[in-house]
Amino acid sequence: MKTRHFLLTLLASATALLGTGQTMAQQQQRPIRLVVPYAAGGPIDNTARILAERVKDSLGTVIIDNKPGAGGNIGADVVAKAPADGLTIGIAATATNAVNPWLYSKMPFNAATDFAPITQMVRVPNVLVMNADTAKRLNINSVADLIRYAKANPAKLNYGSGGNGSAGHLAGELFKKEAGIFALHIPYNGGSPAQLALISGQVDFNFDNLATAAPNIRSGKLKALAVTTLQRSSSLPEVPPVADTLKGFSIDTWWGLVAPAGTPHDVVVKLNQAFVAALNAPETKTRFASLLAEPVGSSPEQFGAFMKSELGKYEKVVKATGAKVD
Repeated sequence: MKTRHFLLTLLASATALLGTGQTMAQQQQRPIRLVVPYAAGGPIDNTARILAERVKDSLGTVIIDNKPGAGGNIGADVVAKAPADGLTIGIAATATNAVNPWLYSKMPFNAATDFAPITQMVRVPNVLVMNADTAKRLNINSVADLIRYAKANPAKLNYGSGGNGSAGHLAGELFKKEAGIFALHIPYNGGSPAQLALISGQVDFNFDNLATAAPNIRSGKLKALAVTTLQRSSSLPEVPPVADTLKGFSIDTWWGLVAPAGTPHDVVVKLNQAFVAALNAPETKTRFASLLAEPVGSSPEQFGAFMKSELGKYEKVVKATGAKVD
């Protein structure tokens, strides 16, 4: 009887251990949810899907969950309030984690404290463009020429953007401040109408996303004066940065990966290693290049410091514009 009891006990223990092992395996097989705070089909969504495909071997299935709305705030809030177990991660972008905290009167999350940085993903240059015919008529071929003309002809220039508080608006206001010039801001209902206004000669210059402006630059309708990254862009290597004329000028678009604050450090490190390896893969770089996006892999500490500096930079820029979204 004792022997039988011992065997039954041993069998029960083994079954329990097997059940525990199965549970752990099932947990490890649960997919990671990557929340994209913008609609499907855009550049942020496309790059997220490319990376999700690349990390399957190291992290398993990564499911893209699009949560657009409120300038990205809805999706970012989903990530901020998710369990800190590494199974929900999300995209942090210029808008959600640097601009919106100063643009919106009320925020559902704290951009400075509610996220654990994983890695920066991408940098997309903005580009200072003029209507090609206007640039030729005014003899403007560089940033220095534009500044010189603006100072010699006060209040004669204007520029368009996709709306108050948009990237183009903030870039234009920072440019005016750093250059010491005035140009009237004309907001449009989106980036496409703003570009059409520039092409038709209704406005004199814009700060546009390079991916959006590139076709019209190549066709000769728009003249690119400068990119807004500190260094030249590999997508437009012949165009100098604004920083060559206005030292330190930098206002490019970026996005990266974050987890909810409190996510264990070893989990963050594992995610960082997998996604940085995916960002550095030659195939990823080729596919990102078609979107005119430059992959940027970084450590969690580097990305955290970068987001902190961007939050501080945009506080000054947004407050200078007086833009608010209620």
